[in-house]
Parts: sequence; structure tokens; C-alpha cells
Amino acid sequence: MDILVTKMQGPSVGQGPMEIVERKGIGHPDSLCDGAAEALSIALSKFYLEHGDKILHHNVDKAVLVGGATRVTFGGGTVTAPMKLVFVGRATGRVGKVRVPIKNIAIETGRRYFAERLPHLDLDKHLRVDCLVRSGSADLVANYDRTGVAASNDTSLGVGFAPMTETETVVDKVEKYLNGAVSERRHPEWGQDIKVMGTRVGKHLNLTVALAFVAKNTPDMDFYIASKETAAGEILKVAKKHTSLEVSVDVNRADVIEDGSVYLTVTGTSADAGDDGQVGRGNRPNGLITPYRPMTLEAAAGKNPTTHVGKIYNLAAWDIAKKLARKDGIDDVHVYLVSQIGAPVNEPRAMEIVAKSKLARKELQAMGQQIAGRVLKGMPTLWKKLLDGRHQVC
Repeated sequence: MDILVTKMQGPSVGQGPMEIVERKGIGHPDSLCDGAAEALSIALSKFYLEHGDKILHHNVDKAVLVGGATRVTFGGGTVTAPMKLVFVGRATGRVGKVRVPIKNIAIETGRRYFAERLPHLDLDKHLRVDCLVRSGSADLVANYDRTGVAASNDTSLGVGFAPMTETETVVDKVEKYLNGAVSERRHPEWGQDIKVMGTRVGKHLNLTVALAFVAKNTPDMDFYIASKETAAGEILKVAKKHTSLEVSVDVNRADVIEDGSVYLTVTGTSADAGDDGQVGRGNRPNGLITPYRPMTLEAAAGKNPTTHVGKIYNLAAWDIAKKLARKDGIDDVHVYLVSQIGAPVNEPRAMEIVAKSKLARKELQAMGQQIAGRVLKGMPTLWKKLLDGRHQVC
């Protein structure tokens, strides 16, 4: 295994002329798919461990959410066609002599996950859950079942970076505030489907925010307009706590007030009528979508937590980057890992750590290899943190 440690050339992203950062909130259709897929992976893993001695082969990372249909007005509305969550993937169907009730686990997990994230959802009227998970191919199951250190389930890659720029921090903090307990208590008219797009040009940061409103808690247009203005003001206050940049805020730019066309939903998510969702189109494992940073199209959510490098290499890369970024003399870190299917999961084919640093090259090399080595050593037990909810994946 090669671990390259090199110095970053040119300015860091936060010092560049432009930056684009996005975060999709917990009620966004893509986030709902990511979260439900991960919840199913955790539920299956716990079932396997309860009835056997290890987590068995599974990957349920292809979930989709088919949007519904509504009739919505100020003060209320109805769902005329329910949303449909469909789990797709592969999973081992037996633990010894015990049959795994995959479909039942999937339906129960999906319903519970949506109920916890969408308080305005009527589970029986607004959501259907289906499971099309099948058994895995013989070669991949055999690869998974090798003895000794777990073998990589795929030839894939993981990337990570640290620390966050001001733009990244602001986007993250704003969405979490809007979907937080304080906002939920003060503004029951705000739904959970929130998207924050941060665009920094020079020293100016614009935040364009899509904020779903819950129709039954929004009595009329005057209330909607006032609440939208309140949201913009609160967003600005949150942003100013985390940046010295000049900030502007736009909320629900697609509204056409004079025509009565505004962002109203029945359930608090656009999935009830206006949008569909899919695993892998949402936030990366650090909770952001960052096209000015290294990224991978791998969806971490729903992949098995023991051998699928599309999940655990991404988590390892973030961990290495964050640990290095805390060290004196290091200002910015990018980490890249690539695997080979069948090789021990804690032995990447190659790794590169690219750091913006004032340290001498030899010192930086030693520090990077030491931290990377510790993270890789702990990779075979990373699944424990995932099952305990100590690692976010979206």
C-alpha cells in the first residue's frame, strides 16, 4: 500500500474567487431516501448480529421515493396520491436456520424513519413502502464471507477534506437551525424540506433557501409573506455568527405572490406533490454537497458497514482529514483512498494526503502516515460506530 503525502499548491478553496456549497435538509426527498436506506442497513445489521455472530452481506443503497399528489390551499389541503418509498438492493436472507424477514424489516424501518422526520405525515394515508431487495450474487457473497480481515466489497474510492470554509460552515449551520428544535417550536408553519445553496463570489455570500411551508399552519398570504421575511431575517442572524463575509438571503425565489403561487405543502416535504428522491443525490458524509472540493458519486447510505469501501473509505477519509487539520501548521487537507475488490479492507490500493502546510515535507509525511495508519487499523471495527449512530453518512 502506498500512502503519498504531498503539499497543496495555490490558494485554499475559501481563499479562491468563488465557492458553491449546498445542503439538503432532513425532509428533502433525497435526504429521506439516504436516511431510510441507512436505517435499513442498520436494522438488517442488528438482526444479523442478534441471530448470528457477524453482520452478513447486504447493500440496500438504491432506494427511491416516488412523489405523491396533493390539493393544497392556505389553512389546509389533502394528499390525493401517497408518496411511495421503494427499497432496492441485495441482502442475505438467512442466518443459519433463521429466515430474515427482509420485507417486514424494510417496511417497518421506512415507516418509522419517515414518521420521525416528518411530524405532519399521516403514515396510513400519505406513505406506501415497498421492498424489492433480492439476494446477492454468489461471487460477491463468497468474497464477503472470507475468513480473516474483511475483504473489500468493491473497487471504489473515498474522499474527504477539512476544515470547513466559512461558506461551508454557514450553509451547514443555517439548515440545521431551520430544521432545529427552536425553529420547530417557534414556527410550526415551516416544514422539514429545506435546501440551502450558498454562493460566494469574492467577499459576498448569497444564501438561496428553499423552505417548504405546512399549509395547515399557514392561514393566508399575509401570514406566509410575514413568515418568509422572518425566516430571511433569522437566516441572516445565524450566518453573521459564523462569517465576516457580506451576506444576502433569498427565500423561496420561485414564489409569484401576485398569482398566489407559493411554496405550500401538506406534509412539510415537496415529495408529497412536487419532487421525487433517490439515494446518492443528497449530502456527502460530512453533510454537504461541495463541487469545489474533491467528491465521489458513491452513496455511503445503505451500504454494508463492514466491507463496502464506498461507505467506509469515505468515512475514513473524512476522519483522517479532520485529525490532520487539527494539527498546528496545517491549514487545509484533502484525502483520497482507492481500493481493490478482494483485498483486505484496511489495506487500500493507494492513498494520497494533500495538505496546505508550513511544515517541512518530512514532518508532514510522518504525521500523515501516522494518523492514516491509526485510522486504517481501526477500520475493521468502524461498523460499531455506525450502528450506534456515532457516524453520519449523509
